[in-house]
Amino acid sequence: MEVDEDEQSVESSDDSMSGNGDIREEESEDQVPVKREVYLPGKSMGEDEQLVCDQSAYIMLHQAATGSPCLSFDVIKDDLGDDRSTYPLSAYLVSGTQSSRPHTNSIIVMKMSNLHKTQKMKDEEEEDDDEESDEEEDEEKKPKLDCALIKHQGCVNRIRSTQINQAVLCASWSELGRVSIWDLSPQLRAVQNSYALEMYCNKVNPENDSERKPIYTFTGHLSEGFGIDWCPTMPGVLATGDCKSAVHIWQPDETGTNWKVDQRPLVGHTASVEDLQWSPNERHVLASCSVDKSIRIWDTRSKKCMLTASNAHDMDVNVISWSRMEPFIVSGGDDGKVIVWDLRMFDSGEPVALFKHHVSPVTTVEWHPTDSTVFASGESNDQIALWDISLEKDVEAEDDDPAGTEDLPPQLLFIHQGQKEVKELHWHPQIPGVIISTALNGFNVFRTISV
Repeated sequence: MEVDEDEQSVESSDDSMSGNGDIREEESEDQVPVKREVYLPGKSMGEDEQLVCDQSAYIMLHQAATGSPCLSFDVIKDDLGDDRSTYPLSAYLVSGTQSSRPHTNSIIVMKMSNLHKTQKMKDEEEEDDDEESDEEEDEEKKPKLDCALIKHQGCVNRIRSTQINQAVLCASWSELGRVSIWDLSPQLRAVQNSYALEMYCNKVNPENDSERKPIYTFTGHLSEGFGIDWCPTMPGVLATGDCKSAVHIWQPDETGTNWKVDQRPLVGHTASVEDLQWSPNERHVLASCSVDKSIRIWDTRSKKCMLTASNAHDMDVNVISWSRMEPFIVSGGDDGKVIVWDLRMFDSGEPVALFKHHVSPVTTVEWHPTDSTVFASGESNDQIALWDISLEKDVEAEDDDPAGTEDLPPQLLFIHQGQKEVKELHWHPQIPGVIISTALNGFNVFRTISV
């Protein structure tokens, strides 16, 4: 499979869409100047209008497809270095499929490589005079996607990875109500080169191969679930939450291949636990959100809920993300709201910020790994928004704003479109500014000019 660089959206003979939502019309000598309009999600267009992606709004933008939709994934931390920005880039992911055909679901370990910039600087454009050399260069810059699959029982509701004693593991939530842990070392070796991948794919009797079986499976949940997170301060400790409101804490043994799951769940939620997030700094502190509209902060040693925002949203709370830099949690719900909470004022129920830009349920949120004021959110209505809560409205610049942007929050940096029903996004923790997102029509890997 290969990564595509196709344009995301619509085009017409006159208009183009920028990544931050602007439609601009080209003017010619025979054309009457037209006032610039702004395209926002949900806005109707004329029959002759079609949106196209404005590549100048992106430093990098690539698309990839894996056949069956992968509605959950995680970035695998690699040994290629932190804070890297030299192109071409490579990234490793683990994802899980949600196929409509029974018994065809898989965990997919992916290596995305040869990810070049898609925006050329002016000096680069001046050097590109030879069309033939351009074609050769385009072929050389074609991105690549290598995949190693593991058969998975049932659709993968959610998947998360971690590293323990140099081994890369992942935990998967199955629609069948079980949580399994997998060692991804064989699959990561396979995607390193074409020969290793061919050997892996052509192995005889893969169903009986121990390298493609979970190293541990827990069947004690009373239903399927979605909440799952590895603890960043205690390697191997895992939390899982189900649709019956139960949250279980897993403790690894010394070998790292077996776990003891506490059969006494954390009790407090009255409906499905939709997401879980361990504190990035404090051991034994866990956050959860639920269909019961609440967000809770737990001490897993005493199994007590320390803080509660009882009506955090007007509807189901779908997702949460805990900032690594500040005592902030951002949440997204079925009400379309994205809300930032300061844990120092959590019990008051008063958020730091509330944004009602999304017009459908928010399905994913995540803080930037190194910038304490920037986060991204995605919704089922096909858009991803980038935010900076430190920004304020520039009164002097109001007259220069294009028509239609008056009601946009000043903290909204960028709108990314082109994916159908966005399900999950992650910032790459080792590549500044790069976001990877998944939806019904595949993956996007991009970096905008705004972050």
